[in-house]
Order: sequence, then structure tokens, then C-alpha cells
Amino acid sequence: MPRYERRAEIIAALTPEQYHITQENGTERPWSGEYNTTKQPGIYVDIVSGEPLFASSDKFESGCGWPSFTKPLITDHVIEKRDTTHGMIRVEVRSRHGDSHLGHVFPDGPRDRGGLRYCINSAALRFIPLEEMDAEGYGEFIDQVES
Repeated sequence: MPRYERRAEIIAALTPEQYHITQENGTERPWSGEYNTTKQPGIYVDIVSGEPLFASSDKFESGCGWPSFTKPLITDHVIEKRDTTHGMIRVEVRSRHGDSHLGHVFPDGPRDRGGLRYCINSAALRFIPLEEMDAEGYGEFIDQVES
């Protein structure tokens, strides 16, 4: 079983934007994220810990300007916390092992797919294309990204 963890050397190697988003609860500008329009099959993992978070098969175009997913790949890898910053009440999404700020979850996703919209910052993620998943140690999730 893979071991996912937060390591100082990985955090030190983050770009300033990745650091700001994952470690300081930042948000990238809408429509600016690398994975906003990615349609390729694969999985999205926490940039800090490598823990698998979301599958391309659960990604959808929400029109919000950030990558959106209907559900986590592994529910236990995503922690939801009440967020009352910026004069709003929202639900923050963090990775369990990396403790990275990922984004927020909202109850306005596709009703036929559970009704949730996980609105996630691209800078908090690393995309593993389907053809590289096995070599990178994520082969057990291939059946969750192929249609």
C-alpha cells in the first residue's frame, strides 16, 4: 500500500503560486489554472503528498473557472471543513495526508451525479495521464478513469 505524506522537501520545491494555494489557503484566478480545460483521461493527485484525489471521469464543465469534480476518487483522502472567511460560509476541501488546501465544495453540481461540485485549484493538483498511471503507481485506479 502506498504511503502518502507531507514532506518538507516537496513543500520547499513548490512554485510560489502552489505554495500560496496549498499552504496559505490561497485561490488561483478563475480560468487561469492549468487543468481547467483538461479533458484527457487520468487522475488528479495532491501535489504535496501524491495521494489520489479525483478522476477525470468525475470531472465536468461547471463554468466557474476552476476544475470541477462530482466526487473524490477516495472519500477518505478528502477532508471537508467549515470555512467562514471572506464573509461567507463555505466548505473547504483539504487533502488528508498532505493537508493541502485544495478548494471548496458546493451543493450546485449535476443532480444526476450526486449534486456536488468540488471546485479545485489546479495549482494544488498534479495530473497523471491514463497511460502513465501504472508506471507511476496508480494502476489500481485505471478502471475508474476508463469509460
